[in-house]
Amino acid sequence: MPELWLPGAERHPLGDTAPTDKQYAPRVIWHITWDKNGTATKPADLVPFGQLVRYFTGGGSGAAPHLLWDPFTGRTAQFYPANSRSKSVVDTAGGTRTNRTGKVCIQVETLFFPYCRVRGKTYATVRDTPAKGLSKILAWGRSWGVPDVWPMGTPTWNANRSERTWETRGGHYGHGQVPENRHTDPGPMPKWPTTGPKPKPGAPPFPGRQTFGPGKTNDSIFLLGQQLVRRGFGKHYRVGPSRAWGEADRLNVQDFQLAQNWSGADADGVPGPETWRRLFA
Repeated sequence: MPELWLPGAERHPLGDTAPTDKQYAPRVIWHITWDKNGTATKPADLVPFGQLVRYFTGGGSGAAPHLLWDPFTGRTAQFYPANSRSKSVVDTAGGTRTNRTGKVCIQVETLFFPYCRVRGKTYATVRDTPAKGLSKILAWGRSWGVPDVWPMGTPTWNANRSERTWETRGGHYGHGQVPENRHTDPGPMPKWPTTGPKPKPGAPPFPGRQTFGPGKTNDSIFLLGQQLVRRGFGKHYRVGPSRAWGEADRLNVQDFQLAQNWSGADADGVPGPETWRRLFA
């Protein structure tokens, strides 16, 4: 089982844990603390890390995330284990379970506000920071099955939201992209560090529908499963993709097809040429 607590993070468990809705794909939500307002002409000094820890373990515990992350030092503090919901997004009664959606729904508060000043230098966006410690957080997310993708696009200050995408796609989301929320943070984020070989451009040749289905075992099934996970459509895998076709493969393919607004025979869970092309696009 992956680590419930980010290795190396300071632990400040709040208790008050609650399960997530594990039938949905795993995800990470990114915030900024935005505890001050700076401007290009009037920047403000960054708030000390310890002050935010005291806030989230005290009067601000009702809005605490899983992690507080300082992108200037790499320091992290954790308040909830990965398999619990946290409380940093609006969750309207009777609506989408925003704080709970996913096998994990890890929320990260980045110690930052626009035009903060650190050691005499001003930073307009999180993208401008050194982003120290980001790789460790991303690796922890991957260990829980979170793919390195932004299903609603990389964040900007102009937030867009799609409840359908939120409910069907795993990956990384900005606070402003979460349904029921009206925030616009975190703004532009750093580009994710890449690990391993870069994928070859273009889709691999479609091996034919006869390659997939009950009783089939081959490398194309494994390749399909890997790509489904990368695209955020792997929620039905209990362990992960394999070379043997299973019901989890069919359900994950069907989720992808339904996300294309297909129905009937076009969403039967068996990949055809167009499913394959779009999946690998």
